[in-house]
Amino acid sequence: MNARNPLNIGAAARAMSNFGVRRLRVVNPYAVAFREARSAVGAAELLADAEEYESVAEAVADCTLVVGTTAVGHRELHHPLRKLEAGARLIRKRLAADKDKDKVALLFGSERYGLSNQDLSHCHWLMTVPTRSEHTSMNLGQAVAVCIYEIIRRGQAPQAKEQTRPGRATEIERLTVKLLDILQTSGYIKPREAEATEEKVRRLIRRMNLESRDAQLWLGMLRQIAWKIGSSEGPGHG
Repeated sequence: MNARNPLNIGAAARAMSNFGVRRLRVVNPYAVAFREARSAVGAAELLADAEEYESVAEAVADCTLVVGTTAVGHRELHHPLRKLEAGARLIRKRLAADKDKDKVALLFGSERYGLSNQDLSHCHWLMTVPTRSEHTSMNLGQAVAVCIYEIIRRGQAPQAKEQTRPGRATEIERLTVKLLDILQTSGYIKPREAEATEEKVRRLIRRMNLESRDAQLWLGMLRQIAWKIGSSEGPGHG
């Protein structure tokens, strides 16, 4: 809202990109040049796609939850005020329940004045970052980074988690067979206890709930061990 320094908008865009938040709306930015801010390292596309509005009302018109940020100071507030940790927890719950994530807005004010009472009138409640009383205000980019991090740190940032796949039964079975082969060769499995031991090993492997990539890694290591102890032709076999 009324950000005066293009570099601050760029820094905010960079923080958003870091944590997977992709939609930026700006209200009356001080200069059109904010779209070329050098501080938006790695977030040029996000900054280029930023939506401009003339008023807060227009910017949040389609939102179902609007949370304003404030350093509080000596001003009198007429909204519920929550510290960052508590506020972030409520926002996470709302995001988890709302299929359309774009309907939740976090509103930041200008570097010099913050959010006016008129701006705050569009908010459902307010959130503040607990800073020392002698220095309550934060740089816009820093405030955006801290707030978004707190919101996503116990949840999941969009596109932040690497996609994984549970190991298939065939992958787990190859791993199990190779391990049993090594145990047999090493003398760990006693003839009279072979069946019971095999059952225990199978249950043990499956309790590990290995991902596919981990099953492949384990299988590769076991093949190397089997080759070294002479239970197979080479690390690429079996």
